[in-house]
Amino acid sequence: MKRVSGKDNPTVKHITKLMKSSAYRREQDSYIIEGIRLCTDALDSHVKIQTVVFSEKFTETHAKLIRPFVEVCESTLICSDKLFSQISDTGTPQGILCIIKRTGRKFSVERNGIYLGLEHIQDPSNMGTILRTAEALGVKGIIVTKDSCDIFSPKVIRGTMGAIFRLPIYECQNMAYEVQKMNKNQITTIATTLHQKSIPITEITEQQKQSCAVIIGNEGNGLTPQTISECQIKAVIPMQGKAESFNASVATAIILWELCRTKEQLPLVTE
Repeated sequence: MKRVSGKDNPTVKHITKLMKSSAYRREQDSYIIEGIRLCTDALDSHVKIQTVVFSEKFTETHAKLIRPFVEVCESTLICSDKLFSQISDTGTPQGILCIIKRTGRKFSVERNGIYLGLEHIQDPSNMGTILRTAEALGVKGIIVTKDSCDIFSPKVIRGTMGAIFRLPIYECQNMAYEVQKMNKNQITTIATTLHQKSIPITEITEQQKQSCAVIIGNEGNGLTPQTISECQIKAVIPMQGKAESFNASVATAIILWELCRTKEQLPLVTE
């Protein structure tokens, strides 16, 4: 293990830029995760961990956790508690962070499964919750437009609670084009939008649910007209009261549950 002592260290500068810059994360094909839970989850999920950084206090209080990281990481660093706090993105850092290598995430949308499209989602909290929910409800893959918030930002990653390591995610330029391709592959495409042809999400048939992709739009403006036009079904969540809409992450959870609730593979959690 190598000790670093100041913010001028090249690796420390690299970590700081990865924390702050979406463009730099894309350029380097890497991102940062922090905390015991996320880092051990990354380890268990067999993602590529390039570097692990421990604070001095962490090495004293969590000695048993260190060896598994040392065995798989390309480099292992130790820094003072003060320096770790300076490079951390959290208010109360736990003393461990990792640099993760992004891997290829493009996938083929195949029949027999539920997929999720996210068009211009801007709120990192919404994005993190949506990804976490998607994994929990068995979504087979996610398509995200590149004008959405960065799915590898520290805030989004914390919100996913590890789902980011396991979900197949593909970033696209144009959602309408992706919808066209899914239509050709006999995938039922569903636009979540208030439209003159919209039907309640509860009216989607079991046959349509078998192979489908639901598309969620921007928090304020919804889906683009092009994407709405390409989708085979326009659907809404039946609502009561005076509220005009749901939060994007809440709406996604309700819709995904409705689409998969009759599937045998969805277990009932009783804990």
